[in-house]
Amino acid sequence: MIELKNITKTYLSNGNRINAIDNISLNIQEGEFVVIRGASGSGKTTLLLTLGTMLKPTEGNYIFEDKDIYSMSGKERNYFRAENIGFVFQMFHLFPYLTLLENVTVPTMGKQKDKAIQILNELGLGDRSNHKPYALSAGEKQRTAVARALINDPKIILADEPTGNLDPDNANEVISRFSKFHKDGGTVIIVTHGKEADQFADRIIYLKKGKIIK
Repeated sequence: MIELKNITKTYLSNGNRINAIDNISLNIQEGEFVVIRGASGSGKTTLLLTLGTMLKPTEGNYIFEDKDIYSMSGKERNYFRAENIGFVFQMFHLFPYLTLLENVTVPTMGKQKDKAIQILNELGLGDRSNHKPYALSAGEKQRTAVARALINDPKIILADEPTGNLDPDNANEVISRFSKFHKDGGTVIIVTHGKEADQFADRIIYLKKGKIIK
């Protein structure tokens, strides 16, 4: 499904070249549940953004179902991302002036409200659909972000520290929802320091200084 070929992302800092990810080659099969670990600054988020089609590498190729992602135009990548990838971030990234229902339907341009209500109900948020984010707990905000990621039936979910701001109960609930998506045939890639996802993972990848070490 996914093939990274010799991917490097280089930044310049005070005249020095720094490889945030360094010559990474990686294959991820359809339906895998992959956890990515590493210390702060190891390149985890850079790798995830590259996989999410949002950060063009300095070198190398990213192949997703036989498509060379970064040979596409920006507009083509945006369309491809919307059709295939759902994102969940540590800081939720909800619009504060929109209700939960409106936040969930943002990727659909405000459409598919019935489906959004169904997903919110499945996540225990049906009675909160008309509330705005300020009225929610951290766990409720993250479950809303999960609902938004699921609304377009993505092939893959990418999650960057999705349990970092959650208590253990809410963290386990979010990871369990990823597990359900995985059992239904979806591909999941999570960057995390927590161990909640380990029991569901098919593979754990460790990064150090931009390289895969095991």
